[in-house]
Amino acid sequence: MSPTSHSLSLRHALLALAVTAVWGSNFVVIHIGLEHLPPLLFAALRFLCSLFPAVLFLKRPAVPWSNLAAYGLLVGVGQFGILYIAINGHVTPGLASLVVQTQVFFTIGLAVLLSGERVHRVQIAALAVTMAGLAIILLHTDGHTTALGLALVLIAAAAWAGSNIVVRATPNVDMVAYVVWASLFSVPPLIALSLLFEGAAAIRNGLANADAATWGAVLWQAVGNTLFGYAMWGWLLARYPVATIAPMALLVPVFGMGASALWLGEPLQDWKLLAAGLVMGGLALNLLWPWVMGRRRQMRGEAAAGRTSIPR
Repeated sequence: MSPTSHSLSLRHALLALAVTAVWGSNFVVIHIGLEHLPPLLFAALRFLCSLFPAVLFLKRPAVPWSNLAAYGLLVGVGQFGILYIAINGHVTPGLASLVVQTQVFFTIGLAVLLSGERVHRVQIAALAVTMAGLAIILLHTDGHTTALGLALVLIAAAAWAGSNIVVRATPNVDMVAYVVWASLFSVPPLIALSLLFEGAAAIRNGLANADAATWGAVLWQAVGNTLFGYAMWGWLLARYPVATIAPMALLVPVFGMGASALWLGEPLQDWKLLAAGLVMGGLALNLLWPWVMGRRRQMRGEAAAGRTSIPR
């Protein structure tokens, strides 16, 4: 179905809100899972649960295996593997949910390098605003948020951006089936890296100490974050223009920071709120400016059509 309506119905707005709430609160869920599981093992289990049993019921998307492999590696190892390492004591979940949204600008940069897309002045200004927010975070690193943690989240954001470019080569694909089958290429390298860097003893201890909350976190990652989130977001994008749905993603760090403050007691100092305002302001400027310009062109076109229709 091609997108037809520009205004979200109340039911669909609530659905988009639910998806962003799941994606935002997911950063706290990651923290819960990491209390017992080493990060790379946790990531491997997350993608293993995304893969089985869904792969037995979903048809493989009609895309090259190389495309699935690239996406699986970028998302599994590059994005979530590194993000889990960062949240494992190097950055707070709330700030991680904010900083990882810089994938928007990494995606733009990769599009410029790989396909020659033009960068508009507004996008440069939006990036500058976002970088100011990141600079504030870097100036306030402490025992909970470190420069290493910030760097790791930025690497995860860059990997996310790379996966966005890979997906752009497969338009109109069923994203749920795509993510499930791509997980075939996420699980083996994550297990291998876990054995190499975390060790068999840490893996055994993590699995032995995992409680109901830990396994709930793994399932939430696979079912809630991946299957529900991607399915519903894709469903909405099939029915509304991207400019209507995409800005809703700005709520992800709002839910992320809010959930971290409520459930984990992460403090929301003035500098953190200022940094969040700058980062989200830059993201909003980048997302909303094309919509504003499109509306202006539409209004000018309607005004011009009205003038030409006046009898002379």
